[in-house]
Amino acid sequence: MKDVYLLSGFLGSGKTTLLANMIKSLKEQGLKPAVIMNELGELNFDSQAVEEGIPLKEMLNGCICCTGSENTEAQIQGLLAENDFDVLLIETTGAAHPVEALDAVYSPLFADQLNIKGIVTVADSKRWLMRHEMTPQTRSLFLEQIRHAHLLLVNKADLLTEQELGQVTYELQALNPNALIVQTTNAKVPYSFLNKIQATARPTDIEKADIGHHLHLSSRLVDFTDQAFTQEEIEDWVRSLPETVYRMKGYLPIKGNSKPMLFQYAYGLTQWMPEFIKMPPKLVIIGDGVDAIPLPTTTL
Repeated sequence: MKDVYLLSGFLGSGKTTLLANMIKSLKEQGLKPAVIMNELGELNFDSQAVEEGIPLKEMLNGCICCTGSENTEAQIQGLLAENDFDVLLIETTGAAHPVEALDAVYSPLFADQLNIKGIVTVADSKRWLMRHEMTPQTRSLFLEQIRHAHLLLVNKADLLTEQELGQVTYELQALNPNALIVQTTNAKVPYSFLNKIQATARPTDIEKADIGHHLHLSSRLVDFTDQAFTQEEIEDWVRSLPETVYRMKGYLPIKGNSKPMLFQYAYGLTQWMPEFIKMPPKLVIIGDGVDAIPLPTTTL
């Protein structure tokens, strides 16, 4: 099982510095990192931050969260097949929405090989104080990157007064009360904080859900081996789900079909496609508190 961290934050916030720091920290722990770097331009000037000998895949001219999602899947499959590593670090572009980035890296084809530790968002504290000067669309993305973080770095803390730093930290905590928040300079964060976060729902998490424990934005892998449904049963189940389920994708065993069908869900809409290869009947669910949602049921 490979741990995966997604590094999020606006251009200039300190993501690449965080990446370099995390590589160093992981190596000090005796862990082997691998890296995927995503840039919107044709050249990735940040790749020099990755030391020689560390497996690196670069995605240029396409955002990891939209047109590049299939490319992301191929890059991860390539890393898993070709390299020996313990932890995958994915540096997203400043334009990537956290939910879509998480969706892009979590395919049912290799979900059982990955443990999504979480989204580490670098928040530029000076930019936060000047957020009202942003365009509405840019500010909305800035807030979404912060709202969905599992670990939130209040970066460039050395550039603020003590009063300003206290104000920024308080306001970010109000926006995202679920995140672990650390004040940082040059995006330096202890490994112990990185290791604390967890965004993949495991059976133990689901058991805890009965006593009120719910994972913040998380991924859940469901195996439907030895089960089969009608499309109507799945559609009924989808209609019963809360709005906090953002994405689903996988291969569902459908009664009367010899092979599971490809199923996708986003923005309240479902899509079905026949598969001509017998794929493993697994479904990835992404959203807030997905460890607690009930699974579909079938009539005999």
